[in-house]
Amino acid sequence: MRPEIQTIVDEIKQALSLLRRHLDWDVALKRLDELNARAEDPNLWNDPAVAQKLMRERDQIAKSVDVVRGIGRELDDHLTLLELGEAENDEATIVEAEEQLKHLGQDVQRRQIEALLSGEADSFDTYVEFHAGAGGTESQDWAEMLMRMYMRWAEQHDYKVEIIEYTAGEGAGIKGSTLLVKGPNAYGWLKTESGVHRLVRISPFDANARRQTSFASVWVYPVIDDSIEITIPESDVRVDTYRSSGAGGQHVNTTDSAVRLTHIPTGIAVACQAERSQHKNRAKAWDMLRARLYEVELKKREEKASAEAAAKTEIGWGHQIRSYVLQPYQMVKDLRTGVQSTDPAKVLNGDLDPFMEASLAARVSGGAVDAVADIE
Repeated sequence: MRPEIQTIVDEIKQALSLLRRHLDWDVALKRLDELNARAEDPNLWNDPAVAQKLMRERDQIAKSVDVVRGIGRELDDHLTLLELGEAENDEATIVEAEEQLKHLGQDVQRRQIEALLSGEADSFDTYVEFHAGAGGTESQDWAEMLMRMYMRWAEQHDYKVEIIEYTAGEGAGIKGSTLLVKGPNAYGWLKTESGVHRLVRISPFDANARRQTSFASVWVYPVIDDSIEITIPESDVRVDTYRSSGAGGQHVNTTDSAVRLTHIPTGIAVACQAERSQHKNRAKAWDMLRARLYEVELKKREEKASAEAAAKTEIGWGHQIRSYVLQPYQMVKDLRTGVQSTDPAKVLNGDLDPFMEASLAARVSGGAVDAVADIE
């Protein structure tokens, strides 16, 4: 086997090993057998909520297992063909097998990502919150740019987007906003985007055209369904009402229909102004709060709660996950994985898949790069 092909084979085997480790292979197979047996129970659908939860879990595990098995089968088939060609000194068969191995090597990354989207909440719709950091108009403008970036990413993937909450900035941009992104695996794709995002550019608001650094945070948490029970004592929640404000040209309510809920024990706050009715906004805000608290539990299970909390404690230096530099050069760089792009305009127009795929892959391989130098 030629060294180039041996390298490809080794990389495919490594990917299989990482995927099996991520899935906890033996446990996943045992759980799948249990779920398949329960799915055959004719009484299962006597409780539709339980049945739907079970079937969703079964489908997620089965999809991931099928991906791993499929890669393994193809690798074995191609290696068998290569061995046959080498044994018979059949150059045409050798070339065919090598081309198939190259194709599989290129395809493994995509299949890895498919298998990665198998978490408990990955298939759910998701909320995406944006908050401007310190810096007034600069950061507020940057927060709105981030909101547009994720809306464009969602539209490119045929996801539906609703603006749940919108607080306009002073003069430009936004102080904060919340999007609801609906579509298959919306939370799974977006979950690694939580953190502080840093922008370096020549300020359009500075008459002296000086370079400015701005920060804004993104927070992602899943929309949970009624089958997931999250109990929140009302005494733990502070309720505030205020007047809604929309983006330019939108209707502005003249009554206090917008609702903000603050979970006192954790300090988590959510707000909704999407509806004209305070009652409807209140109900949706409670759903959002339940989702936020559920997301916190998910993070604890992943043993990443401390890192996530640190990323949100301050919207500023030392907490950013990604830098977007427009001046004096052009670059977007993820500080966790090292993935970068020299076309910020393309990224800001929604080209985020390379960054998301790398972050998801890092969860399987045991983490991101050990150290990535920041962008000056």
